Amino acid sequence: MARLPRLTLAGHAHCVRQATVHGQPLTLDAADVQALRGAMRELSVQYRVAIWAYGVLPEALDLVLCPETTDGLGRFMQALGRRYVQAFNRRHGRHGALWAGRYRATVVETGEWLLACILHVEHAAWRAQQPSSGPHHLGQTRDPLLADAPVFWTLGNTPFERELAWRQRLEQGPDPATGALLARAVHGAWAIGSPAFTAELEAATGRPAQPRRPGRPRRVVSD
Repeated sequence: MARLPRLTLAGHAHCVRQATVHGQPLTLDAADVQALRGAMRELSVQYRVAIWAYGVLPEALDLVLCPETTDGLGRFMQALGRRYVQAFNRRHGRHGALWAGRYRATVVETGEWLLACILHVEHAAWRAQQPSSGPHHLGQTRDPLLADAPVFWTLGNTPFERELAWRQRLEQGPDPATGALLARAVHGAWAIGSPAFTAELEAATGRPAQPRRPGRPRRVVSD
């Protein structure tokens, strides 16, 4: 079966994962993290891609991005991959690939689905004590890498209310079933959202936004 093209839409949130090859470490020290963050910040401005959340895991980089243009996300990820791997290999005297193939990404509906994606990204890194956007959303620091996702305004009327609400979500952790659904959707480039949202995407893009049920299409019998 041919691989479906990625769902990439300007002005929409996207959940993105770039895994390392054979589980190799993504970063080895604080200088690597600084280089990765610096590249993300510079390239996000260059390609007009807002970074709404991120998690630097030992074996993958997870992101929630909102591109201003249709091709911005792809150009951002390709440039980030090249720049960081070159710097990483140069610093550590290594050669060859760091990434396990192309990045995975899909479109996310705003609202609770988007909050679930951000929570999924931040909680994994927070639990592993890895760098993430979590401290920014908890009010512990101001991260210049990030743009504030409008959906956070739904968590409360004041910064304190929003930070408290987010802390409660982080401490509780994501629902395991939802987390598995998100992981499958990102890997398969299936949209994340309500039936109405996915139907709208299919009409706009002309490609399936959700996996089809196995079997032959149902026959329509006319009267």
